[in-house]
Amino acid sequence: MSAANGDQQPVKLSLPLKYQQELFQELREKDELVILARGLGLLRLVTNLLHSYDAAGNNLILVVGADERENGWIGEALAEHAAISMSPKARGLSVVNTDVMSVGTREKMYAQGGIFSITSRILVVDLLTNLLSPETVTGLVVLHADRVVATSLEAFILRIYRQRNKAGFLKAFSDNPEPFTTGFAPLSTMMRNLFLRNVSLWPRFQVVVAQALEGKKKAEVIELEVSMSDSMRDIQNAIMECVEVSIGELKKSNSGLEMEDWNVDSALFKQFDMVVRRQLDPVWHRVSWKTKQIVNDLTVLRGMLHSLLTYDAVSFNRHLDTILATHSPPSGSTRQNQSPWLFLDAAHTIFDTAKRRVYTGKPSQGDADNIDSLRPVLEEQPKWAILAEVLEEIDRDLYFNPVALDDSNGTILIMCTDTEQCRQLREYLQTMHVRPATTRAHDDEEEEEKEEGPSATFMMRRRLRQYFIWKKDFAKISATLFAENQTALNGSTNTRNQSNTSYRGKPPANKRRRVRGGGNAGSGPSRAANGSILVSEDKPLEVASLISEIQPTEAESAQKEEILADPLDDMEDYYQLYDMQDLVVIHAYDGDMDEHVLEEVKPRYIIMYEPDTSFVRRIEVYRSSHNDRNVRVYFLYYGGSVEEQRYLSSVRREKDAFTKLIKEKSSMSVVMTLDAHGIEDPQEAFLRTINTRIAGGGRLAATAQPPRVVVDVREFRSSLPSLLHGRSMVIVPCMLTVGDYILSPNICVERKSIKDLISSFKDGRLYNQAETMQLYYKSPMLLIEFDQNKSFTLEPFADLSGSLSSMSSSNASSDLQSKLVLLTLAFPKLRIIWSSSPYQTAEIFESLKTQEPEPDPIAAVRIGLEGGQKVEDQSFNREPQDMLRVVPGVTGKNIKSLVVEMGSLREVANASVEELEPAVGKEAGRQIYRFFNKSVLE
Repeated sequence: MSAANGDQQPVKLSLPLKYQQELFQELREKDELVILARGLGLLRLVTNLLHSYDAAGNNLILVVGADERENGWIGEALAEHAAISMSPKARGLSVVNTDVMSVGTREKMYAQGGIFSITSRILVVDLLTNLLSPETVTGLVVLHADRVVATSLEAFILRIYRQRNKAGFLKAFSDNPEPFTTGFAPLSTMMRNLFLRNVSLWPRFQVVVAQALEGKKKAEVIELEVSMSDSMRDIQNAIMECVEVSIGELKKSNSGLEMEDWNVDSALFKQFDMVVRRQLDPVWHRVSWKTKQIVNDLTVLRGMLHSLLTYDAVSFNRHLDTILATHSPPSGSTRQNQSPWLFLDAAHTIFDTAKRRVYTGKPSQGDADNIDSLRPVLEEQPKWAILAEVLEEIDRDLYFNPVALDDSNGTILIMCTDTEQCRQLREYLQTMHVRPATTRAHDDEEEEEKEEGPSATFMMRRRLRQYFIWKKDFAKISATLFAENQTALNGSTNTRNQSNTSYRGKPPANKRRRVRGGGNAGSGPSRAANGSILVSEDKPLEVASLISEIQPTEAESAQKEEILADPLDDMEDYYQLYDMQDLVVIHAYDGDMDEHVLEEVKPRYIIMYEPDTSFVRRIEVYRSSHNDRNVRVYFLYYGGSVEEQRYLSSVRREKDAFTKLIKEKSSMSVVMTLDAHGIEDPQEAFLRTINTRIAGGGRLAATAQPPRVVVDVREFRSSLPSLLHGRSMVIVPCMLTVGDYILSPNICVERKSIKDLISSFKDGRLYNQAETMQLYYKSPMLLIEFDQNKSFTLEPFADLSGSLSSMSSSNASSDLQSKLVLLTLAFPKLRIIWSSSPYQTAEIFESLKTQEPEPDPIAAVRIGLEGGQKVEDQSFNREPQDMLRVVPGVTGKNIKSLVVEMGSLREVANASVEELEPAVGKEAGRQIYRFFNKSVLE
């Protein structure tokens, strides 16, 4: 398609579908927020739009919010477009993503123009310092618009841009509709943050989209519902029961929160545990230990649901071993903080059934009389057989019905969740026709029955061998890890463990403990006195018999080399591209990159090993975009499984989100003040000019200049600079050595969040900072800033473990409050400001500045620099300094001279006492030398 964009040179675009063309025309005409359903080709639209501006050659366009992969994609696409359109003026994408690029280089690049993808922290500083003048910018393109909240850096950038540039365009994109539907009037709030008036919604059910994707060129789809094995269904039901109980416990202990979304259906959703954490975050310090444990358990249980369907039986059992080991206290420990779900019968079912999928056995009565007590089962995943069938069908299809030549390759593309599964499927497809010749009679019978079809026996036997090797090492590691606990235990516990000398310490995970006297109980994990599942064990003899049974047979040993040989080993003899006609490509779902995969592989057959909403749409877009490429899609899913449920609920969630958005859009009133907020009202400017509060009205301040605050560039990680700017203050970013915010020539503020406060007390950084502030400023201040959603109190953050011993006088100095008292005693001039949120901080700063003269940025930068030093020499790296501070002999006073003298950590570590002496003195030099030359093994 070719579309003239107002310039003389027509620009070739790659937007074959009608909805894409309509959306492009709409975007060229007006500024708007586009919310597109996932998988409908958002990045393709963005790259075409950018190319239409790039081809003109005289634009300066900024892309905000793009991550590294998107930068790569956009850069490639723009270069491709420029080559196809043969536009001589196109410059492609320049990525500014590190502070390494010097100020001068950036200034030159901005002057030349082009398309820039810049990280928000660099861009905000460049705009404030006028390195990049907002008036020269042609327009801004914002990706991931759903992340732009009022306090974010992106919102700050847009405010600066809109204040000083009314003519430039602004276009925002998002393919994640859910965040736009939470909270009060979320869409209009988001529009206000983005300074936009128009929103364009494109769900999959939108008429134009539906017509474009459901026309004559629909892909042929074959849906295959695979039924889970009985043991898989039992495990899934048991895990779901554990999830249900865990959610019930959460609701019971946190009744004051909004919990309508806390149900089993939501628990299947990808970010459920994050949603729960976010809701509990404001009261996290008040919730009980049990609640925190359950929130962690939910993450683990949801992981188990996923791995049950994707891992093979052996790997799943190994995964459960590690989970049980991490959730169980060391043997003999009286710790009662075990996960509640381990006490349920369902938990027993999970561990027992998972083990039976790998090997079975009845507990033998004698010690060594029955060596056949354990036997490999090695249950295969039901989807494997179906996958083999599908590939066979495709082979027959290619042979009997050769398709007329079209543009697609004969490639088969298999899509699955992650790289681990890609490896598993590759191994299965390579080994499914290999038969290990086993010696056991019952195995031979089974082999005869299964002779016709492909089988994963070879792969599973190999995995079981690896599993036993791993288990032995795992047992040793566990024993070593918990050796200290073992020594602390009383004699009776030790004597009880004497019988199993090979596994002293913690019993190896999942070595099944037998119950004497037979019965059913012996086959699964037993329970401890408190009712939780114990890590159980098998007898070494039984394991030995099982290992001997799965030893590689001659057929297996011979086969292994042949199968895993890589033709690229002899590169000189064999080095050519794969023939795309008969290739099987296994690939993991990878977001927008999947579009690239489809375009490059051009598959004729696609097997979706797991359902994925956005990939279904990508296939629809791909098929509708190419008349000459036939595609047949096989869609595999486990019927009645979590996988199917998750797929259906993700489709429903997206549909509900779009429905809400359409409803809000119809009745939305976007309140837009004449200018973007943050621009000063003329009346306020006049009132500030005659501010009678200064000296009680005795001295009128004729300052038509807005108030100014000098801010350290590292502070732009927080939302405070943005809020100060919103209160009509001029922000001057500088590299400060002393303080974070300079409000006036006398007032210097060091800002600390609670987390930062605790860590800077620990490493002594705060004392050095207070010392330097007191040295150079009349009114040094320490601002302690809380999160606005959390309670405004210090108790939960105190370093008290809650036990009586920690409240004793010996431990009082470790308490945060007592440290603050010591700090104020050491620095009487230091004022402490308590702020409940960044909003309140901005208010406090405003009131502190009213009676003060404006700060001088150049003077503020010079303060703290040693005589004759330039600013550039002074900006040391903070991490190496922090590492040096903990070295004995290094103090706040001598660290600067040490850094200047030595230059790097390596030099300090390798220096002799004589070399260190000029920088830090004899005694300190000796301490530093001793520290770096101390033997680790002693």
